[in-house]
Amino acid sequence: QVQVVESGGGLVQAGGSLRLSCTTSGLTFEDYGMAWFRQAPGKEREAISCIDWRGIDTYYTDPAKGRFIVSRDNIKDTMTLQMNSLKVEDTAMYYCAIGRYRSCLGTWSKGGPDFPYWGQGTQVTVSS
Repeated sequence: QVQVVESGGGLVQAGGSLRLSCTTSGLTFEDYGMAWFRQAPGKEREAISCIDWRGIDTYYTDPAKGRFIVSRDNIKDTMTLQMNSLKVEDTAMYYCAIGRYRSCLGTWSKGGPDFPYWGQGTQVTVSS
């Protein structure tokens, strides 16, 4: 049984930083691309970042560009999202998702069937 667990969320002031982590079990971690998504109350889920199986190719959507950094450690079976210069609008539940493929496909930001496994999320709250 595949399990995906996020951690590292919390309350931080605007301008601060947080580091989210995602760990998995029940699969060979290094065989899959992975991604971060977020969802704020009353809003649709939003893609944040994707990283390929090697940790070499990374992708970001506009809200994350220049502020967030995704990485992974295939020895520790952990993916991280370093979030800097946080803004109030970054407040959301952040989700880790495991991709169906090794690479981040061009459609990765749509989520959906390309990501069959999801965690329960970790809450990030940014105060002004």
